[in-house]
Amino acid sequence: MSMNILVVIPTTESQREEFRAIMPAARFVFADQRDTPTEDPRDFEIILGNVPPASIQASPRLTWMQTSSAGSDAYVRPGVLDPATLLTCSTGAYGQAVSEHLFASVLAVQKKIELYRDDQRSHAWGDEGAVTSLRVATVLVLGAGDIGTAFARLCQAFDSRVIGMRRHPLQPGDPFDEIVPRDRVYDVLPQADVVVSFLPSTPQTRNLADASFFAAMKTGAVFANGGRGDLVDEDALVEALRSGHLAGAALDVTRTEPLPADSPLWDVPNLLVTPHVAGFYHLQATLDNVVALAQANLRRYAAGEPLVNVVAR
Repeated sequence: MSMNILVVIPTTESQREEFRAIMPAARFVFADQRDTPTEDPRDFEIILGNVPPASIQASPRLTWMQTSSAGSDAYVRPGVLDPATLLTCSTGAYGQAVSEHLFASVLAVQKKIELYRDDQRSHAWGDEGAVTSLRVATVLVLGAGDIGTAFARLCQAFDSRVIGMRRHPLQPGDPFDEIVPRDRVYDVLPQADVVVSFLPSTPQTRNLADASFFAAMKTGAVFANGGRGDLVDEDALVEALRSGHLAGAALDVTRTEPLPADSPLWDVPNLLVTPHVAGFYHLQATLDNVVALAQANLRRYAAGEPLVNVVAR
């Protein structure tokens, strides 16, 4: 019996032919994760792309799954995957898209673009006052992986001093001027003019950005989050913004998505919120990267070679 492979990634016909050429004897089914699936994911030995976690139901038939996302926390929860199923992810595909989105968001907040957009909508010709800059600013990047490193490189163009925080710190090197472990975050928070997070959701990161975290930040600093929404105590962030302790903030992720209509985040003037759109496939290069990673790992799988981006479970 031939192997059944479900590819839940938007693909062109030429890309589909490339997949088939890697494993000619396999049966491929191509779909888009935004569509209602027409086949049961439990009928496949390999899934490339994201399907609803509940649809897998720890299928013993599934030998390998590669997420089309960099994050894979939804699939490491108990009962989603069979213990024998190998899980890999698309780390490395999103660095350009997410870093550019958060970089643009930080600049917009520093220049009060969101306030001027509000003025435009209300037909008000006003002056929102002093602004800040990334030029020679100190930037703290929480999560110095692929996306955080891409963001740090953008900051280099502004001659920013960039401090990276990661669970297993390495020796500092381009583009980071300093790298610290997580237990030193409160040592460097008071130095930062801008704090940006790309951290995943883990027991150690949930609610990391709480009232104490924001109080430790420099008065007039900017906070931005492009990682996971459960990093932030949203009430504490609202208070830090409304009190004037923070100059502004930008969020591409929130604790509950979609953001509830009654959330106070909607009405904070110096807060820019975007609906988790930094990643996905809005930038064509991201989709190209996801497809290339899936094809590269499929070649390794077919050759019996170790896969890349293996997720520890």
